[in-house]
Amino acid sequence: MSRNRCDGLLAKVDFPLYTLETLTNRHVLVAGGGGASNTGVANGFEIFEISHNGNKFVAEEVMRHETGPNVVMNCSIRNAQGRTYLCAGQESHCQLYRVNVRMVDVAEMRRGSFRAENGLVRRRRRTVSENDNISKADIGTVDKRMSFEIRPCDSVQTDFGDDPLQRVVRISHNGKLMATGGIDGKVRVWSFPQMQLLFQLEGHTKELDDLDFSPCDSQLVSIAKDGLALVWSAGGAREPLRTLTCQPPNGTKYRFRRCRFGASADVMFTIANPVSRAGSGRARGLLQQWAWRGAGAEGGAARAALLPEALSALAVRDDGKFLAVGTMFSGSVHIYIAFSLQRVLQVKNAHGMFVTGLAFLPVGVVGAGGAAGGAGGAGQALASRSEAALLSISVDNCLYVHSVPYPRTVPAWVAIILIVFVLFCTFTLCSYLGI
Repeated sequence: MSRNRCDGLLAKVDFPLYTLETLTNRHVLVAGGGGASNTGVANGFEIFEISHNGNKFVAEEVMRHETGPNVVMNCSIRNAQGRTYLCAGQESHCQLYRVNVRMVDVAEMRRGSFRAENGLVRRRRRTVSENDNISKADIGTVDKRMSFEIRPCDSVQTDFGDDPLQRVVRISHNGKLMATGGIDGKVRVWSFPQMQLLFQLEGHTKELDDLDFSPCDSQLVSIAKDGLALVWSAGGAREPLRTLTCQPPNGTKYRFRRCRFGASADVMFTIANPVSRAGSGRARGLLQQWAWRGAGAEGGAARAALLPEALSALAVRDDGKFLAVGTMFSGSVHIYIAFSLQRVLQVKNAHGMFVTGLAFLPVGVVGAGGAAGGAGGAGQALASRSEAALLSISVDNCLYVHSVPYPRTVPAWVAIILIVFVLFCTFTLCSYLGI
């Protein structure tokens, strides 16, 4: 079932947003900027704490870290060796940051007396609308709250094209490998967090668009503007395990745009746009589910769904149950059941411009309590009335949340009455028939 709804604006920053990552169970990091030109638009990260007031999701700014003239176009966060690391693409280099967690007194945070790592004193401020009717008791019920320090560490050049630019970075789930791709078309795999080059993969002829590790970290998929999706062994084999080309149902030539593994290494999802009309608002985007069995098995597109416009972003929830896509022209967001590609939520014109990033709140965060995942597993789990909650960003500087409510069920007392009524009717009928 498709619903036209939008839970609303969580936050608005003063720079365009290009990348989005969940930092803990309750914290999200957004990044972007205006570039090196002297426009007065900042570059950097902002971290927000997400909460639920019983009616809606709300967000509070925790900290901001500016990166000088370097815009952040892509990033990846992972917990490795008991520490949380952030890798950010800045031009031709990948900058490694260490994210330190601090427990800060709530009163100090409200007074703005805590200090960000870059030396800027930041006041913790609410970013939801002023008429959300949230009491002070809803904002802070504990004496300590989580804050963060972002400390720059190493930097390494990851792209060596004529006009070098890192386009994508991914850290493996076990925190031991990092994969990067850029303009020169080569996939480079590094040790993490040491960032020492282990090997490079040279199956593409054009610049990279996306990368993703399988949940078990045994495979790595890469897509590029040459129209290929290559699935590699993460162990370093120089030949791809399989080569995928887009298989549109209408015969139109498509080019892959984004890729994500599902809940296992045997299932993958891609979005693609038509080559001939990629810049047209009339282009129809293609969402595909790919499936195979075993490392050497051949596979193909198991399911596909056509959307009314070109696509720009893709996300799969960490348990593989839901996936989401963002559109190029209208800024719309769609959420699907991953197994069947059945759409469960449609938010038209969620953003004023194209969607640049999507991320599901970790499993357990949006349910009725329970343990939750997330980078590092830090933070107290959220509770809401949603089966799934999706965050989306755009170059319109906005962070939105979109939630999928639980399916409506029959109340227990209604079910009991129905059972009693059916039994009564059954005995009455049996008595009438003399059975």
